[in-house]
Amino acid sequence: MNKVKIIEDISRTTEEFFSLEELKKLLNSGRQLCIKYGVDVTAPTLHIGHAVNLWVMRKFQDLGHKVVFLIGDFTTQIGDPTGKNKTRPIIPREEIEKNTLEFIEQAKMVLRFDDPNLLDIRKNSEWFDKLLTSDFLRLMSMITHARLISRDMFQKRIENEMDIYGHELIYPILQGYDSVILKSDLTIIGSDQLFNEMLGRFYQERFGQNPQVIITTKITHGIDGKEKQSKSLGNYIGLAHSPSEKFGRVMSIPDNLIVEYFKIYTEVPMEDISNIEKLVLTNPMSQKKLLAFKIVERYHGKETAKDEQEWFEKTFSERIIPSDIEEIEVESTADVFISVHKYFGLKKSKSEVRRLFAQGSVSLNQEKIIDTNQFVKDGDVLKVGKRVWFRVRFKDGSD
Repeated sequence: MNKVKIIEDISRTTEEFFSLEELKKLLNSGRQLCIKYGVDVTAPTLHIGHAVNLWVMRKFQDLGHKVVFLIGDFTTQIGDPTGKNKTRPIIPREEIEKNTLEFIEQAKMVLRFDDPNLLDIRKNSEWFDKLLTSDFLRLMSMITHARLISRDMFQKRIENEMDIYGHELIYPILQGYDSVILKSDLTIIGSDQLFNEMLGRFYQERFGQNPQVIITTKITHGIDGKEKQSKSLGNYIGLAHSPSEKFGRVMSIPDNLIVEYFKIYTEVPMEDISNIEKLVLTNPMSQKKLLAFKIVERYHGKETAKDEQEWFEKTFSERIIPSDIEEIEVESTADVFISVHKYFGLKKSKSEVRRLFAQGSVSLNQEKIIDTNQFVKDGDVLKVGKRVWFRVRFKDGSD
């Protein structure tokens, strides 16, 4: 991929460049660029929305540029207040270390970790644990309170008469200073991080460095078609999800998201997507299956994608019960409610299980049921939602 091609290639997932001319100059310089990838590991869950940034970085790696994977182990203890209406709890170092390892394993699905010339792992505790109070005061003296408080989430807190703590106000300063230490040339982020990374540009200029280029990427709705992808909302497609789960979650998106997901989450050529846009109007199911195939293929390979498509078509289109479903053991007097609750164990409360029945999400031997008191027989098959199957077995093996 040449320098011109990469700009064209990443534009389909890019919201804004700060600035495009600066990026072109960097690419024309002929030197290896330092790409800052800063992460706070409050929750080690990456989804395909996060991976949009990773794929852009991967393209730069393929051109020979280095990604500095910056683990914000120091700043994670503060927690960026982005999108939060209240102060985040402080996370202990032990949990941060555990989350970091999980985060790296997921990032390896996209980024190249096999070549130290293309990726370096750093932690910002390296410098913040040693930063003198006098040096920190110098950083504080370079920026006004008015500028810090202008951040949108702080303004929302003020409007709602909610507290803003001092450590939250300094978070953008710390993130900005990371760029100075790393001498970052480029960072690829979601738009929610723009304020912090613009401070990175500000501090770099104050320290006599060339300011980093910032690329913000597009954000889509989650699989529910409402909010952006979020673990707390359950409306995401996770990198750690199995190929089967990825395929199934794609198949659950509303039809009006199919084309957008093709553009943002696959590398299907744009000219082909124009044709897909027409086909969605007449046969959305076929295009959704193609989308699920392409997303699974991107992370797990073509053969796995073929297997998942075949499994999906047999299971859902032909209503064939999978042969390898899990079995659970219950008393011979159990009813469907007891069986479903036992399957989910501590993952779902009794009220949540009752809600599944009320929503028509539970089937017994492929027939939807609402009666939670209906007794089960040994060998009965229960299905919950679109992807959960299990067979009931009695402890004594009798009917």
